[in-house]
Amino acid sequence: MKNFIVSILAIFTLNTSLNAQGIKTPAPSPTQTIKQDFALSSIEVVYSRPNIRGRVVFGDLAPFGKLWRTGANAATRVTFGEDVKVGGVALKAGTYVLYTIPNKDEWEVIFNKGLNNWGIDGYKAEEDVAKFKVKPTTLANSVETFTIEIANLTASSADIEISWEKTAIAIPVTADIDGKITKAIETALAVDSRPYFQAASYYFETGKDLNKALAWADKAVEQTPKAYWIMHLKAKIQAKLGNKAVAIETAKKSIELAKEANNMDYVALNEKLIASMK
Repeated sequence: MKNFIVSILAIFTLNTSLNAQGIKTPAPSPTQTIKQDFALSSIEVVYSRPNIRGRVVFGDLAPFGKLWRTGANAATRVTFGEDVKVGGVALKAGTYVLYTIPNKDEWEVIFNKGLNNWGIDGYKAEEDVAKFKVKPTTLANSVETFTIEIANLTASSADIEISWEKTAIAIPVTADIDGKITKAIETALAVDSRPYFQAASYYFETGKDLNKALAWADKAVEQTPKAYWIMHLKAKIQAKLGNKAVAIETAKKSIELAKEANNMDYVALNEKLIASMK
């Protein structure tokens, strides 16, 4: 650890000297920003990416049982565009610092309000807003560069995955958007320009009331009779309701409309749907 600190100081001094002379050099732990559309907003992560460079990471460079900046340089920041739950703990929309305490069998994950912290310098436990534990997994192949990514996306859930060396953890994130969308649908359907297609799509994709989704799909077809994409949605809803014979006829109608519009992608989608019901 002592040699590691000396090496980092030497690199920092060299970079400072070269930059002072107007020479730009690569950062030893370059910064990365990732932004992922999620639920009704987004998740953004800003962090630095150190390399292993032949060292032992967990248990040495990042000691077990001690607070870790979860990256390098400045504290890792995570911004949620809306209220979420992380690890089952409610968190308001906003920007937070991400810390972890690694251990062999369990990690503690901490979201903290110390946005001016440099690494763990300035950390105050009273500024923690969410704290929970996750289980690490062992990777088959070693990850040389420290990596954070957002994976396993659904309409209302995702994982912030952290991997380095042969260890990975997943931080579960969920957003309660169903109530918001349902209310928005009800409000929108009460005015003259009714978004029947969008309402039917949401109910179909989320497994809500399919009979209501079908009724809205019928309304959408009435609004735009030649919309092959709406007809395709209607066929999928009918199929999911178990009305295969009717769904096949609807899919055939969608094929006719798609061919008229020269959209062969939807022709293929309908053919695939029909084949799945035979």
